[in-house]
Amino acid sequence: MENFNFENRLYVITESAISKNRTNEFIVNEAIKGGAGIIQLREKSWSKEKVKEEAIKLLKICKKNNVLFIVNDYIDIALEIGAHGVHLGQSDIPIKEARKLCHNKLIIGLSTHSIEQATKADKEDVDYITIGPIFNTRAKDYTVGINIIKKVLEKVKKPVIAIGGIKKNNINDVLAQGIKSIAVISAVVSADDVKEAALELVNRIIL
Repeated sequence: MENFNFENRLYVITESAISKNRTNEFIVNEAIKGGAGIIQLREKSWSKEKVKEEAIKLLKICKKNNVLFIVNDYIDIALEIGAHGVHLGQSDIPIKEARKLCHNKLIIGLSTHSIEQATKADKEDVDYITIGPIFNTRAKDYTVGINIIKKVLEKVKKPVIAIGGIKKNNINDVLAQGIKSIAVISAVVSADDVKEAALELVNRIIL
């Protein structure tokens, strides 16, 4: 996974609270069947122990299917279980310290919410950057808007993934900005047919 290609990927992030009582294992399996290429375990309200237990289960599924598995926030869990990477936010441990802890054992992703944050991240030792939220989401009370994508892509050399409120009815507008990969939560996790929802988004991405 060292030379993992981040282009043309659907990146699915878990959120069990909106999964209609279906397990993360079910969601991840179905999303992968639909073509998801990156899975992130993100359960903000869970205990660390519960996150670790879940991460072990999801990593097995991802490894079996040659899909990248990312743990949100917890570098130590990602290292301990042998995950492919960790995703960090702006208020988490500085990237320099994160890289010292994991050396080159983990892919590191970083959330950014402005052109300034994205260009700063591009100079740091991260492997990919997310930009968003592009549209309104339940979790964020602000948006960065669709027009930021082109501006970030002009300035940033590292892989960029758009995130935030992206669904089948607006993904084409996002892709038209030149972005190659999309991260989603509810568009897949809350779908009645998870596999079909992932497949529809993947088909738009790889057109």
